[in-house]
Amino acid sequence: MPYIFEIYVDGGRRRNGQDDAFGAAAVVFKRRNRSDQVWWREIPNFLYQPVPTNQRAELTAAIMALEIVLEKYDALRGTPWINVTIYTDSHYVVGCMTKWIHKWQNNGWINAAGRDVANRDLIEEAAELDARVCAEGNLTYTWIPRAENSIADKYCNDCLDQQEDERY
Repeated sequence: MPYIFEIYVDGGRRRNGQDDAFGAAAVVFKRRNRSDQVWWREIPNFLYQPVPTNQRAELTAAIMALEIVLEKYDALRGTPWINVTIYTDSHYVVGCMTKWIHKWQNNGWINAAGRDVANRDLIEEAAELDARVCAEGNLTYTWIPRAENSIADKYCNDCLDQQEDERY
């Protein structure tokens, strides 16, 4: 019998286009008969890192989910088969992880417009974690409307609000 993970992720950023833009990512594990588990991460704006964008925040949330799945898997007894579903309101994340990544890898990380793929660092990190999860079971990325992702959205916005309160 497989071990089932249902995960909702969301990422966001504030002050887009500004030098002081910042972001956040949130992950919510739905658990039957128990309260949900929630994680969030600030995505600060450091000089030595790319400026936070919505896409980078959404990818960071997916990476967090994959990292947490692997941590939880390692804590399980034995080596059960797992079924993982990551729910996101980001068409970008679903597209990156299910369609475009294979084309980009085969095309030397050049997109259809002939430019370097944006966010390659995060996409490659997610792909490595994705492969590790898939070695232990099934992994599906499912797009959902924003209204169905309200819990992850709430925690993401709470994290953004907290950062904003600390800054301004």
